[in-house]
Order: sequence, then structure tokens, then C-alpha cells
Amino acid sequence: MDHGPRLFDRSAKQAREASALAPYALHSAHSRGRKHSEPPDELRTDFERDRDRIVHCTGFRRLMYKTQVFVNWEGDHFRTRLSHSLEVAQVARSIGSALALNESFCEALALAHDIGHPPFGHRGEWALDGLMHAHGGFRHNFQVLRVVDLLERRSPDYPGLNLTRELRESLLKHEKDEDWPDEFRPKPNRPCLEAQVVDLADSTAYDMHDVEDGLAADMFELEDLERSCELWRTARAAVDRRHPSFLEASDDSKLRIKRIANEMLKLCITDLIHASAERIAASGVRSVDDVRAHPTMLIAHSAGIKAQVAELEIFLDRRFYKHAHLTELTKHAAATLRALFEAYVARPGEMAPWYTRWADQVGRERAVCDYIAGMTDRFAQQEFERLA
Repeated sequence: MDHGPRLFDRSAKQAREASALAPYALHSAHSRGRKHSEPPDELRTDFERDRDRIVHCTGFRRLMYKTQVFVNWEGDHFRTRLSHSLEVAQVARSIGSALALNESFCEALALAHDIGHPPFGHRGEWALDGLMHAHGGFRHNFQVLRVVDLLERRSPDYPGLNLTRELRESLLKHEKDEDWPDEFRPKPNRPCLEAQVVDLADSTAYDMHDVEDGLAADMFELEDLERSCELWRTARAAVDRRHPSFLEASDDSKLRIKRIANEMLKLCITDLIHASAERIAASGVRSVDDVRAHPTMLIAHSAGIKAQVAELEIFLDRRFYKHAHLTELTKHAAATLRALFEAYVARPGEMAPWYTRWADQVGRERAVCDYIAGMTDRFAQQEFERLA
């Protein structure tokens, strides 16, 4: 008789998925595999393996020094792309597990979804798209696929991370049919439910943390939120019920804001779980293929919370994202990336040696774009000063 330790290995995990996950969830045993064939891992499912490769890749580490809204050097407590990605993963796992979806896949996709972002956040994306207008443009959803398929280097046997087909396709959210890669055709009507979860987790996380960061940066006041955002008022009332007199008596403004912001997050997550469960049940979907063929998204808020979230996003757009300070950052990003782009196109030898060779395969402009997109805010600034 074998008295060795009993391991919860890949086969056991797949058996648990078969018994515990919904029939319309992604099951790792049914993955469509990887572009480059590899033997299965003894202990991990395919989606766990994807997650681990993402966590250990260079692009993921660089997120620590990439802008979410504020440039990294503006403050130690503002969100970065890394902290945002971790928050998205937490929200996605909470929603996915409650809905009996594949939690490992939700986590892997959430951690990977922003590693195609260039320095300076969306402002850097807009700048690179303009610079690449005559060379195919730039979109961070496609760039993340380039990163995991081509630019990351982890094995002599293949380029990239060699992730599963399901995860690679799910990175291409919101892309139009004419832009959809032939490799992933036919384009589904809708993504799998796990990808829908991550999409909503992304917006939920940044809505809530942008409230905190905007208040911390004094870009708007608590009174502005009170007047303009029902979701804030609803969360504040819930905190009052849970901690009577705390908000009025405490002089710890950071704790007061944190409690209300956390309550907003809880309200949104709970609503997403219950509203989505009702939609899924009413839809009659019984498989991943049913989900992909369904005419509407099944992961969504109830009408009431959806309206409150929309109101909050309008407020943030007006009072935060269009603030004069961030407008100046847009100009800084455009000037910095334009100078880098022009310098590297003129003198490709200034790039790291691998990218100099990469230019021979994909063209100089695209190689320069790949190089710049991978930079952290700090390195882009250092290179700008070196090449100026």
C-alpha cells in the first residue's frame, strides 16, 4: 500500500472543477491548449499555469512603475498599474467564485489585462497611437497579446509565455470584427463569463480607487461627492448603520473615506453577483458555447446600481480625469514619447540590443513602439533626458 503524501494535483483539481463549477464556466480540462505544445503540469491546471507565468514575467513586474492615473513619482500611496491589477484580481475572484466560475482563470486574466499599457497610462496610449498612425496604430489590448505571445522571453522553445488559447483570446476585449485576428475566428458574440467578470471587475476597481486617489490629491471635495453621487450617499448611510456616530465623531479623515469607499466596493460587488446570477439563470445558457453565442452580456449590474455607477463615472470624468493637472500630464506624455519615438527611429542602436534585432523582423517603427510600450514611467523619463 502506498503511504506517501496525498497531493491535490492537476487531476484532482480538474475533478473538483467538474463537480463544483457551473456547466457554462471554463473547465481547464477542456482547454483548447497552447500554440506551442507542452506536456501538462503534474500539479497545476492549465489556467493556474497561465497565472503563474504572468506573475513571474517581466511585463507584470514593470506595472509597479507604470501610471494608473498619477505618475509613480507623484506619491507613494496612489495606485499604480500593479496595485490596480491586484485589486481587479481580488474583485474578479470574489465575483467569479460566487458565480461558480473558474476562479483561477479570472485571476490570470485580471493580472494580465494591463501588461500591454505603455508608460503614463492612457495618455501614453493615446500618444503612441498617434505616433503609429501610419504604421498600424497602437491599442493596449492588442499590445498585451504581443507581450504574451512575442515580447516576453521565458523559454528557448518558443517566443512569449505560450498561454492558453482561452486566455489569449480573452485579452482582446471590445475589439471590432474587422480588427479581430484570423487566428481567433469566428469571433464570438460575447466573451466567456470569466472574461465578462474581469471586464466589470476592472471598471469597478478603478471607479472606487479613483474616488480615493482623487480625494487624496485634493482634486475634489467630500461635499462634491455628497451632492453629486448617490452611490457615495448610499455607502455612507450603510457605514452609519454599521458604525453609529463614527463618521461624525472621528477626526481621522482617511479612515472615514476608506470605510465609505470600501462600502461602495462591497455594494458594487454584491450587486454584480446577484444581478448576474439572475441574468445567467434567465438566459438558459448551459455551456461556454451558449455564453459566447448569447446576444447580450450576462455579467452586469442591476438597473439601480448601474445608474449610480454611471453617475459616479460622469462625476469622475468631469472633476478628476479632466482636471488641469492631468491635462498637463497628457501634454508631458505626448512630448516625452514623441521625442523617444523619433530618437529611436533615427538611431535604433540606442535601444536595447534585442529590440535592435527585433526591428529587422517587424520593422523599425513597430519595434520602437514595442520598446517604448514596455517602459516604466521612470525609465521613459530617464531615456528622454539621456537622448535629449
